Amino acid sequence: MSTSTNISTGELERLTARWERFRTGRNSSLDDPHGWLSLTSFQWLPATSSALAGVPGLWSVEGTTAVLAASAEDHLTLVKTGKPVVGAISVELADEQSLMWVASGSVVVELGMRANRYMIRTRDSQAPMLASFKGVPVFDYNPKLVLTGHFVPYAEPRIEIIKTANPEVPGLATLVGEVSFELDGTSYSLAAEEGALGSLTITFSDASNNVSTAHWRKLELTRPRPDGTVVVDFNRAINYPSAFSDFGTCPAPVAGNTLPVVVEAGERDPRK
Repeated sequence: MSTSTNISTGELERLTARWERFRTGRNSSLDDPHGWLSLTSFQWLPATSSALAGVPGLWSVEGTTAVLAASAEDHLTLVKTGKPVVGAISVELADEQSLMWVASGSVVVELGMRANRYMIRTRDSQAPMLASFKGVPVFDYNPKLVLTGHFVPYAEPRIEIIKTANPEVPGLATLVGEVSFELDGTSYSLAAEEGALGSLTITFSDASNNVSTAHWRKLELTRPRPDGTVVVDFNRAINYPSAFSDFGTCPAPVAGNTLPVVVEAGERDPRK
């Protein structure tokens, strides 16, 4: 059920202030010199040693290893130590791992393994999206969209193949149960993944997507109470990095996690 709409002015002010503190923390986390708003490219590593657009050096894959060959004139340094990269260096990652590997001026090159293929993403502290960032646009706080849900865990986690924001990168979702709730008199149920410290994460889409909100969003819930109840606060719906950039590989909702109604709460589409 939804929370009561007959709340006092003082209580509404308290809840709004708490949500605004959440928004301040969210915006601060995005305002990082080499965070998600700094992405400027995504490229797969080639099988043979080759130059890639926008980054110095020669890049390749040898078996299960990523290789970078650079000269002193490339002015590349290791992110971890700051030491210059001269000659060939290599590293091996597992699928879904990432490494902030080398830097060139304002650009950090992230090496990652996606769908068992090596890729690099450039992260530029002078990227236009980051330079113009003044906070994620949001809908006003709406206490009517703070709902009480009920979590029912599965007997065993279920693994489902999903799409991601990159059509070349399939993904997997490990679902641990379902959260049911009532919105405007209709009952809904969404599959959830486990978050940190027993919390829950729901990736969902709704009828506002690609109109006033991004292609899909994420909702992080607190740990369910002993009786299974959990707060479903759509005011805390946030965008995945792929809402800000074309270079994300963020997970799409599993089949069934689509609400047929407009949910205009939380973060708006930042590119509209």
